[in-house]
Amino acid sequence: MNYPALKIEHLYFRYPGQEDMLFSDLNLEISAGERFGLFGPNGAGKTTLINLMTGLLSCESGNIWLYGNPIKSKDKVVNKLFGFVPQDFSFYQELSPVENLEFFGAWSGLDKKEIKKRTDELMDIMGLQAVKNKPVEKFSEGMKRRVNLAIGIIHNPRILFLDEPTVGVDVQTRHGIIGYLKELNKNGTTLIYTSHQLSEAEELCKKIAFINKGKIIACDDIETLLADNKEKGLEELFLNLTGKDFRNQ
Repeated sequence: MNYPALKIEHLYFRYPGQEDMLFSDLNLEISAGERFGLFGPNGAGKTTLINLMTGLLSCESGNIWLYGNPIKSKDKVVNKLFGFVPQDFSFYQELSPVENLEFFGAWSGLDKKEIKKRTDELMDIMGLQAVKNKPVEKFSEGMKRRVNLAIGIIHNPRILFLDEPTVGVDVQTRHGIIGYLKELNKNGTTLIYTSHQLSEAEELCKKIAFINKGKIIACDDIETLLADNKEKGLEELFLNLTGKDFRNQ
């Protein structure tokens, strides 16, 4: 069967101690091979939804599937299906890129031969060969972002979740990361991306959803959403759909 990369049905979620639901009957489907963006104001629920999609949080009720596999099972099949590049750095600062990839490669179920092969490939791709044995804590922000990305893709996931993958980097690093993500997508990796960089989103994503106050308020191809709302760019569309007032978050 041809399953969607991700499917959410009737999702309900609230944090412990919260009276109101953050998500109530949320539904979403993302096709395999998509470059999908998820956008919204601070506090809208973007990162929480990413954490639910990756099994870091558990929903109160409802279901999430990755290629037909329930995320709640958290078994080896599901864990190998996806990679996650969080906004916060997900590596050991005192270790080198090679040591970090050895650790996270083993955690992803790769054997030593596969880990070495993928590490060599990724050090070349990310431009880190010259510093591959140096502690990551001495790296620039952009170099750390590249290590973060390498960890998320060492096991060649079919779905890659990206939460602000280029925050704090220079133009060259941002350009390199976005270009590489497009190459991954061409080779079959589904991208699910969230960021505040709407100009970057227009470059990377083909289809997007806007989330506000825990609800998906629009979801379609970028060109269709712009045309339907008579807007020229994503920033104008974002403000049109979510408002221009200051937020409390």
